[in-house]
Amino acid sequence: MNHKKQIKTPLDDAVVWQLRAGDEVLISGKVLTGRDQAHKRLCERIAQGGPLPVELAGMLIYFVGPTPAAPGQVIGAAGPTTSSRMDAFTPQLLAQGLKGTIGKGYRGQSVRDALVKNRAVHFSALGGAGALLSKHIIKSQIVAYEDLGTEAIRLLEFEDFPVVVAYDCRGNSVYGKEKNRTPVT
Repeated sequence: MNHKKQIKTPLDDAVVWQLRAGDEVLISGKVLTGRDQAHKRLCERIAQGGPLPVELAGMLIYFVGPTPAAPGQVIGAAGPTTSSRMDAFTPQLLAQGLKGTIGKGYRGQSVRDALVKNRAVHFSALGGAGALLSKHIIKSQIVAYEDLGTEAIRLLEFEDFPVVVAYDCRGNSVYGKEKNRTPVT
């Protein structure tokens, strides 16, 4: 029988340290969402020295642009977006206290280095399973950048959201040795 680790957000260094590449994890608690444009805006605020519209310390960001919710549902399909699209922004957000990200696919070397430096983790969620994954989201609220529509920053609440540790804080990866990978856009 395969044992899945259960964790609850917000995360701290001790929890992140226990996670290893390849671990199957069930996440419960509050998680932010964000995609390209939201990440860009957050990093612009950091560069300007202004306050961020959300607290990043201890949080996870799920790379998702959910579909609209059907009547009686909390959220529509909520499958992961390609992680490498956020690579240019992730190191800056990790430096602000973000403890992890959730997406699909490879991460660049600068992100992998930042995960080690900031004791953070990257999880992979199952691509193509947005309808199934949405059943593990019990609350959803837009908290910033509403003008971005489906890509606005939301505060979600997860209940046993299934992921795999793709990159841990020790520099290990489920992908093995990664050399000269071309990011998928």
